[in-house]
Parts: sequence; C-alpha cells; structure tokens
Amino acid sequence: MVSPILPLTLDEVELRRQGKRILGPVTYRLEGEGITIVMGPNGAGKTSLLRCMHGLERISRGRMQWRGEADQIRARQAFVFQTPILMRRSVIDCIAYPLILDGLSRREARKAAEREADMVGLKVTLSAPVNVLSGGERQKMALARALIRAPEVLFLDEPCANLDLHSTAEIERVLTGARDRGTRIVMSTHNVGQARRLADDILFLSDGRLIESGSRDAFFAGPGTPEARAHINGDLLP
Repeated sequence: MVSPILPLTLDEVELRRQGKRILGPVTYRLEGEGITIVMGPNGAGKTSLLRCMHGLERISRGRMQWRGEADQIRARQAFVFQTPILMRRSVIDCIAYPLILDGLSRREARKAAEREADMVGLKVTLSAPVNVLSGGERQKMALARALIRAPEVLFLDEPCANLDLHSTAEIERVLTGARDRGTRIVMSTHNVGQARRLADDILFLSDGRLIESGSRDAFFAGPGTPEARAHINGDLLP
C-alpha cells in the first residue's frame, strides 16, 4: 500500500525575488479530499502559491512540509500549467512519458496512455504529433499525462483560461472524475462560475497574502473582506 503524502503544511511561507515579496507569509494546511480553488486578482500570488506547494519554487522563508520521503513526494503529485508543456513526440508518447520514466516498458506505457486518453475524452489520432492538437485537446493531453500516475495531489494553474465553453465543460468533467477517484486537487481560476461549480473549499489571495479560506458555501454566502467581495461581484477596488 502506498503511503499518503498529505497533509501538506505551510508555516509562514514567503517567496521573494530580488528582495521583493511575491508571496506570503502564508500559513495553511492542505489535507482531506476534494477540490480547493485558489482565487484572487491578477498579481495576487496564485501561481506562485501553487508553484511553491509543488516544489517548483524554492521558498525564501518559513517552512513547508509534506509527509513521506522526497522521492515519494515527487512521484505522488503532478502539475498542469495554463499553457501545456509540449514535447517533440506523438500524442500517445507524450501521455505515456511519466510511466516510461518510471521504468515501465514502452508497450505497457502506451497501453496505459490509450486508456487515459479515453478517460479524459481525447478523441484524436494518438499517433499524430502533439503540435497538431487544438488548445482544448492539448489541455486534455496534459491532464491525461498528469493523471496517468494516479497522483495523490494534482495542481492546476488556470487550466481553462484559454478554452471555449465546450472544452471548459469537458475539462471540468475530467477534474470531478479525478476528484471522485481520490485525487486531491488544488486549482487556480479567475472564473467565479467555475469556482462555484467545482470548489469544495476556497483560498482567496490578495497582494501575495492568504486573506480568506473556507468552504465554498460559506465564502460565496458572505466573503469576509472587501477584496473578496469585490472580486466575486466583478467590481474594481479603489
């Protein structure tokens, strides 16, 4: 049985670049199940928070602690970027790549990739080069690649920002399915409607600080700060 890597604990975490505070201090504990939606205006620190949690950014101050050993922690989480990272491979080999890195044979990894492509609804010729995919198809490919290891935790940075309504609905279907199969999801979005549809709980950032956190229903029923109220109402802060 694989040991869990959650909870993830952030204690007074800060990220600074060239002496400027980008994020923090943030104190937070990620645990349990479901989908956490990270919200906030442009420049609030949403992407920086996700990158710190995933380990793509080295924090400047504070403490961040997963459960388990470093190799296990890396293997049990995944990250999907707003603009998917493409490799010079076919669609099926892009999806299979994490399993090949794990030592699975190319044949077995490709079989798993076919199943994952079907799971996310990627209806394309899998032998085609990945650069022929549309925006929505690329995001589905990236999701399939991230989910093929059945990660315990999946981070997503505004995965639907550049997609049409149909592609967005399909991505949301994939995410709720992954949640129901036990993957803990942390995702940033500017889309208030998407947050209402997907979130089990909300983190709201402003100026690099976590200023509100709580259940979706409580947050939307009555946000406790003027920044959050303005954001969900579509207002501009003075």
